[in-house]
Order: sequence, then structure tokens, then C-alpha cells
Amino acid sequence: MSPARRALRQTLTIARRDFIATVFTPVFLLFLFAPALIGTMSAVGGVGAASMSDGAADRSRIVAIVAARDADPLRRQDQRLRHLFRPDDAPAPLAVTIATADPAAQARAALSGGRVDVHAVLYGPLDRPTILVPPQTRYADAYLEALAQATVAAARPDAVTVRAARIAVRPPEHSAGGQHQSGFIAVFGIFFLTLFLAGQVVGTMAEERNNKVIEVLAAAVPLEAVFAGKLIGMFGVAVLFITFWGTVLGQILSLVPGDMAAGLGALAPAVGTPVFVMLFAAYFSMAYLLLGSVFLGVGAQASTMREIQMLSLPITLVQVGMFALASAAARQPGSVLAMVAEIFPLSSPFAMAGRAANSPEVWPHLLALGWQAIWVAAFIAAGARLFRRGVLQSGGGRPFWRRRRAPI
Repeated sequence: MSPARRALRQTLTIARRDFIATVFTPVFLLFLFAPALIGTMSAVGGVGAASMSDGAADRSRIVAIVAARDADPLRRQDQRLRHLFRPDDAPAPLAVTIATADPAAQARAALSGGRVDVHAVLYGPLDRPTILVPPQTRYADAYLEALAQATVAAARPDAVTVRAARIAVRPPEHSAGGQHQSGFIAVFGIFFLTLFLAGQVVGTMAEERNNKVIEVLAAAVPLEAVFAGKLIGMFGVAVLFITFWGTVLGQILSLVPGDMAAGLGALAPAVGTPVFVMLFAAYFSMAYLLLGSVFLGVGAQASTMREIQMLSLPITLVQVGMFALASAAARQPGSVLAMVAEIFPLSSPFAMAGRAANSPEVWPHLLALGWQAIWVAAFIAAGARLFRRGVLQSGGGRPFWRRRRAPI
């Protein structure tokens, strides 16, 4: 055989070996279907982005409290005047309410909070209206005054110029916009931390598979205990990491200017800041344990660094998908989408953290934490079972509660 032919044969042999080692593995299927996963996650992200946009539009209003005869003319003038604005510059949507015996109290009640932020409230006769103006309102009072002028002029062309009396009012303690923003920050914070930390558990068993240490551990203790111990150990590393950087960021935030600190103070969650901090820590723990248990079970099937590297893309896509779903849920609290995100195990910690910012009830979080703990145990048991049967080639496949006791 000539040297050139021998070199070609050796090259093709090595190429065949690497090709088979890469393709003929279960992990390659995840890598192969990554484009489908990308398309699915992009669709979920599109739904999340659309719902975020809708939520941004739905959480602000301007309110007009008028007599019943003025309601329809006011709406028609509002539709006419809005054509003068570009979509990005248009005022907040108008909500027309029929006046009661005490429109002043009705106007103040409209500013007291809820699921939307009210930029300004008009009440009283349209030719002599009064407008309640919260701080940092931009052009909403001027638009309501112009709207009253247009409505009066359409009914009486010789009417005098409308001059509204403006009353500055204090904003509500918990604004809907601040709750939405704190919910999104909570979802993004858990996503960022789990994306950075939870993926590390994928390769924790590859080295021990190669040096046969896992077989010694499996012979000494139940395999479920091995999986749970490794997961808790990596979680301890994550807690140490967060404690260090949390201390550093806390010192940095103590040095921010006063106006920036006031802006951060507006991000008031509905459950209160102390409870929100505790729930954030609990939901990060559950998100790490849930995703970590899944990744540990999947990564335990990989035996080489090549397979572990191919697992990184599907794992990242799963995390991005859960973030997109939970972000959409945080923008639409109480919707069907939010309920789905709160029930689905992998997205439940993210979505429930957003719920803590938007809803003051605490009891649903106790149920959610118990629900998530059940799934952590289920994922650990399933991962250990797959590892026992697929890698160690041992075990009869029956769970411990179905195994018969040996005769004495």
C-alpha cells in the first residue's frame, strides 16, 4: 500500500470514528433538533414580547368623569384628536366614567390604584372642568383640557375657551407600573442567576463516570441520594456565589445618588419588600433545584465533554423559553397564560416571583413552593432511574414501593 493511500485510509478511519462517536449518541438528537427548539422558543418569545407590549399599553389610563349626555361626544372627540398624534406620542387610552352624586370623591378614588396607572382625571362640567394631576404627568392634563374644549365647541360653536382648574395630588403608594417593573426584574433576576449557575450541574457526573467513582457511590448509597447530594452541593456553591456578589452590589447601591434611589424606591412589590425578598430567595432556590435536577438527569447520560458541550444549547433554550413564558405572565397577571406559567413546573418559580410583585396574596406562594418541591423530588427520582438503567445497566426497573420483600 502506498504512503498516500495509507495516510488517506488513516484519515478516513479517524473521521469515521469521530463521526460515529458524535452521531450515534442520544445526546446528538437534542443537538439535531435544536433548530426546532429555536423556532419554538422564538415563537414563545414573540408571544412574550407581544404581551409585554400589550401590558405596557394596558397599565396606564386618563379618566374623564362626566355626565351621561357628554360621554359619547367626548369619546368621539377623543377618537378624532388621536389621529393627530404618532402612535408613540399618543396620550394614554381614555376611560370615560359616568359621574355620580360626588364626582370629586369619584375622581380621587380613580387615582387610588388598581391594575392600571391613572395619569390624570377630569371631572365636573366640561366648560368648567377640574383635573387631578399626579406628579410627573406629561401632557395628560393638557390633552384632557383640549378634549373638553373640542367637545364643548362641537356642541356650541360660540362657547368660551375652556380653562380647567388643576389640582396636584399625591400618587398612590403602589403604582401598577412599579409593580409590573418589579415583577419583570424578579423574573429576569431568577433567569439570569439560573442561566449562569444551574447549567454547571450538567457535567458534574461525567468525570466520575469515567473514573468509575459513581459505581462505588451507587454501591454504597442509593443512587437517588447521590443525585440529591450532588444537586445540593452545587446549590451551595451557587448560594456562596450569590452571597458574595450580593454583598458587593449592596455596597455599590448604597452609593447611588438620591434621585436614582428614589426611582428604585418606586419599584414597590404588592406583597411588600421584606416578603418579596424572602419569596425571591425561595423561588430562586426552587428554580435552581428544578432546572438543576433536570439538567443533572440529562447530563448524567453524557460521558464525554463533547456530549456535554452539545447539551449546552438545548439547556440554554429551555431556560430562555421559561423566561419568555414567565415574562409574558408577569405582564398579564390573572390571565390564562399566567395560570399556565404558574402551574408548569419549570416556569412556576419565575411566574410566581412575578405574581409576588403584582398580587398581595401570600397563600398561593405556599402552595406553589410545595408543588415545586414535589417536582424536584420527581425529577431526581426519574434521573436516578434513567441513570441506573441506561448507564449502570442495573436494576429491575421497579420502583422501591413495588418491590416485594424477600422471603425469610
